[in-house]
Amino acid sequence: MDSLLQVAAFAIPAVFAITVHEVAHGWVASRLGDPTAARAGRLTLNPLRHVDPIGTLLVPAVIYLTSGAFFGWAKPVPVDWRFLRNPRRDMALVAAAGPASNLLMLVGWITLMLHSAPRGPLAEMSWTGISFNATIMVLNLLPVPPLDGSRIVTALLPPRLVGPYARIEPYGLLILAGLLMSGALGSLLGPLVRGLVKMLAAMLAGG
Repeated sequence: MDSLLQVAAFAIPAVFAITVHEVAHGWVASRLGDPTAARAGRLTLNPLRHVDPIGTLLVPAVIYLTSGAFFGWAKPVPVDWRFLRNPRRDMALVAAAGPASNLLMLVGWITLMLHSAPRGPLAEMSWTGISFNATIMVLNLLPVPPLDGSRIVTALLPPRLVGPYARIEPYGLLILAGLLMSGALGSLLGPLVRGLVKMLAAMLAGG
């Protein structure tokens, strides 16, 4: 039973964090004129519509349980910029929606942590939710294509720089994998994640 509770405490916050992140992308895209995600059935909280067995479950579980870090991905929500009313601006808003959803969930998990017993399944689940959402948020805001941060940067770049910047994308996952294996990604994300959680916890606890 203890093992089942530990699995649930890990899996529920992890899957929920990734699922809501992807739904947020699709929902904002639909509000801005792109029906692609809705037509594909991706505006649902059913995790089976978003989960990539390797990227969402296997890889994050192995990395998290062996190092305490988090790295993973879901099936990307399809977005067709041709439907967007203002493609350059709206693609940035669609990209920002994912990390914004993780911020809201992070606030919720911290609030639950502050009002739960210091030990037990609920506290463990809350801490996992905090770790996952803070890490997913910060990671996705890095300006490395195809992460969400790169879409935001693209909207801010002068048009003449958009093309050269976009040519990095085919190598983006290799860059991230190299940073992860070298330890540089953890060294970068660790202080940012801890600082974010500490700041929000202080604010929610009233200082």
